Amino acid sequence: MGLGAVTPAPGFKDHFSDVAAAYAAHRPSYPAALADFLARLAPARRLAWDAGCGSGQLSLLLADRFQRVAATDASAQQIAQARTHPKIEYCCAPAEASGLPDGAADLATAAQAAHWFDLPAYYAEVRRVVRTGGVVALVSYGVVTVDARLDAIIRPFYRDVLAPHWPSERRHVDEGYRSLPFPFEELAAPAFELRRDWRLEALVGYVGTWSAVWALERAGGPGPFAAFRRALADAWGPAEAVRAVRWPLALRVGRV
Repeated sequence: MGLGAVTPAPGFKDHFSDVAAAYAAHRPSYPAALADFLARLAPARRLAWDAGCGSGQLSLLLADRFQRVAATDASAQQIAQARTHPKIEYCCAPAEASGLPDGAADLATAAQAAHWFDLPAYYAEVRRVVRTGGVVALVSYGVVTVDARLDAIIRPFYRDVLAPHWPSERRHVDEGYRSLPFPFEELAAPAFELRRDWRLEALVGYVGTWSAVWALERAGGPGPFAAFRRALADAWGPAEAVRAVRWPLALRVGRV
């Protein structure tokens, strides 16, 4: 595929390598309709480049729709947890220096990752790697929602208890990426929702992958997260009960 051996940029902010296994186990995948939409927009389906791919949640969906997928992440630990696929080549590389050839990709995606990038450098790499007329898509999802009773526990934990521990870049996720510069011809996108039917254990595992939870535990020990788990369990009811868990997706989609 032409990916060179690339090392992460010196300024790489690594919030996820230490818990890469938990990230792979508990982070949700994306709706198939999102991948269908992006594939329809692309001028061809030869190569999709998924930057900041993590453990491949979106990369795997793209592989069902493109001939090849180049999936890059600056974290070698995240790449090591990715599920293999014959159409995907994973590579440890920063979003700002993918190692891909000029004009190679029909689609560039960054899912729940662009707020960590050096955006001017990433956008320059997109313009270099994506062919003229190709597509770039930034995808994010905000706070998980279940129902009124559970949301009344999740949202104060997210907004108040964790507030001092979120990296500053998190505000872009809260704003649906609307605050990010986006120097491309922007395309309209339909509303998408990420949905999973989960038991309590899955939701607790997912919340445990939040970078602010790790920061909170480093600063103050496991007590606050343990109290959150107990409150959530009390409101959930039987642990084996299955509930619909949702995240609204936010997209910035543009033509290169």
